[in-house]
Amino acid sequence: MHSLKESTRILRTAAWIWIGFLLAMALMDFVLYTQTNLPITQNPPFQQLAPGQQLPPNSQGLVPAQPNLLRNPFKPVYLFYGANGLIALLFLIFAHSTWIQIKLGKAFYPLLLLTISTAPIIINVLITPRFPQGPLANAEGMALRQLPVLFVALALVAWEYELTHVIFFSIATTTLELSLIYFSTMNYRSISVFIFIAIIRMISFIAVGVFISLLVTQLRQQRESLRDANANLTHYASTLEQLTVSRERNRLARELHDTLAHSLTAISVSLETAKAYFDIDSNKTRELIDKSLESTRIGVDETRRALKALRSSSLEDMGLGLAIQRAAESAAARFHLNLTLDLKNPMPSLSPDVEQTIYRIAQECIENIINHSRAKNFSVSLQSNGHTTLTIQDDGIGFDMKSDISSGHFGLVGMHERAELVGGKLKIESPALSGEAVSKGEKGKGTKVVLTI
Repeated sequence: MHSLKESTRILRTAAWIWIGFLLAMALMDFVLYTQTNLPITQNPPFQQLAPGQQLPPNSQGLVPAQPNLLRNPFKPVYLFYGANGLIALLFLIFAHSTWIQIKLGKAFYPLLLLTISTAPIIINVLITPRFPQGPLANAEGMALRQLPVLFVALALVAWEYELTHVIFFSIATTTLELSLIYFSTMNYRSISVFIFIAIIRMISFIAVGVFISLLVTQLRQQRESLRDANANLTHYASTLEQLTVSRERNRLARELHDTLAHSLTAISVSLETAKAYFDIDSNKTRELIDKSLESTRIGVDETRRALKALRSSSLEDMGLGLAIQRAAESAAARFHLNLTLDLKNPMPSLSPDVEQTIYRIAQECIENIINHSRAKNFSVSLQSNGHTTLTIQDDGIGFDMKSDISSGHFGLVGMHERAELVGGKLKIESPALSGEAVSKGEKGKGTKVVLTI
């Protein structure tokens, strides 16, 4: 069953089609009957000759009587269109009346369907045989006068109901019509022709009705599929929106960690060192405090830049290779480390997200080297051979990856998240030294980070 709104719209369309068909048929009858030049009187009955009158040629003792009272032969035509037009107009009013629709409830659609299915048949069988002699006054004309309206009724049944109802409609309308013809005053030849036409129409209605019903069933299935797809799409859009928000929050957290957290860490280390030298070497203390102030200014600038665009301006200004080179050389100069660079320039074209990921992971690794590894040497390599590979290695003390990840070491988590978002693979090798080995100043095997995209 379709929605009430759709069914009402279909009924209103059917009403206008019915009225339009009646107007077209009335115009055609007017033209046809006007061209036939029918007399305004019917043929009078015949009467016997009076005594002494001569028989006219070819007569059998009967002569025409005087004309009877005048009679309009088009009266059945007027009655036909008057009755059909009145019912079609009532059908139109009912179809457009919301009040009637509410009052009738579930009976609204079946009642109007019954009206458009039976009224044309009853009026056609009772009135059309009384038409004056004309092109559409025979049995074939009777069938043509009601066929379009019944076809509209067939479409209404196929639209609202199942295939069995379509077949029932075709058989029921034919049965009603044949029953009325059986009790009519039509001659035997006209009845036999009309029965033949009615049976052919019933078979045609069943065939066409089955086709329409299959189309409507397919339409319903497609609507259901579309409705399900729309619901899934809505759910997917909502999920994607939530995921996008979550990813953006994680990205913002990573950006703040890569800028603000690193600056604060550097400041903290410098101030702790200055505190240790405070009573020993005032010049060294002053130098460390100046370095802390410089780190503070840098941190503020980097934080503002991250919050403004959440994308490194170094990438925009210099490209990926030079941006990584600048970050590595700056760190090596600040902390007196030996740096080995192996950067391929120019790099092949990469998407902004991939470039951002490679740069941020490189930046994170370099910051970890200068803040945690106690390394003296480190190397940075960026190559492209089908895949883009970033390799950063140092000779520091290393760290316990499982321990750091389980304890919430955010740098490692952020690097893995960045790599996964762009379809990359991050591999970290870092055999950590024991606390005793570190205290003895032993040299570690360092940390190696390999990013492949």
